[in-house]
Amino acid sequence: MSDLPLRIAMSGASGLVGSALVPQLEAAGHTVVPLVRSGSHRLGIAWDPVAGTIDHAALRACDAVIHLAGENVAQRWTAAARERIRGSRVQGTGLLARTLAEDPGRVWVFVSASGVALAGGTGDRPATEVDVAGRGFLAEVVRAWEAAAAPLEGGPVRTVFLRTGVVLTPQGGALAKMLPPFRLGLGGPVGDGRQWLPWISLEDVVRLYQRAVSDPGLAGPIHAVTASIRQGDFARTLGRVLGRPTCLPLPALAVRLLMGDMGKELLLDSLCVRPYPGLVPLDGDLAVLLRRQLGR
Repeated sequence: MSDLPLRIAMSGASGLVGSALVPQLEAAGHTVVPLVRSGSHRLGIAWDPVAGTIDHAALRACDAVIHLAGENVAQRWTAAARERIRGSRVQGTGLLARTLAEDPGRVWVFVSASGVALAGGTGDRPATEVDVAGRGFLAEVVRAWEAAAAPLEGGPVRTVFLRTGVVLTPQGGALAKMLPPFRLGLGGPVGDGRQWLPWISLEDVVRLYQRAVSDPGLAGPIHAVTASIRQGDFARTLGRVLGRPTCLPLPALAVRLLMGDMGKELLLDSLCVRPYPGLVPLDGDLAVLLRRQLGR
């Protein structure tokens, strides 16, 4: 991070990544100002992405913007849920980008969350950031999400998209949902287990956001991924760490029947993603990471 104290605006500050990132930024001497819904009793920068309103002066008084807000994708994708998932990303990104493009004030870097879904459909070949042929709802969302920042292109605000894989932490997300059945010995591969799963620790995601703010060499899309592993190998590794069997697979048909398109794209589709060159993770070994996180 910069040696100088920064004033950083952040959307989604109370989410999984934000709640881990904020204390790290503050410990480094920076001030984090959350974006809060207009009319909220909480202190911060008032905004309403749906209405297209934001406190311009308060945003422009910041040095950097970190944009993490977005509806949770792990829910059944009804028509209403799809609209919330897409709108929560596209509307917020568009509002921030238009505001900064009009007059960035002190802001010199915009770092936005994004996803690795654009790399889907590449088979077993590890995809880089230029592979954007992913198919399905999530790929469409990511395309629209990143395109919403187009007003910043060619301007003075450096823009970074952190296309994040599965963030591993027992505090929430995918791993937290896996732990109860795996601890009971009821875990196992999903489908045939051969689909690729790109992963990264929460700690490394936090480090990467800090670096994205401070490193002028980072711009455009960045794969926030430590490695990709076959889902079946992931399940067996988690089982070994917990000392539990992993002999109860979740059939693909059950996933499709119970979870619909959401289950197919999140659990069955394969995403073989190459990490961003130069990303040196603290947690490069999955088994070591899981043992540390789970106190094994």
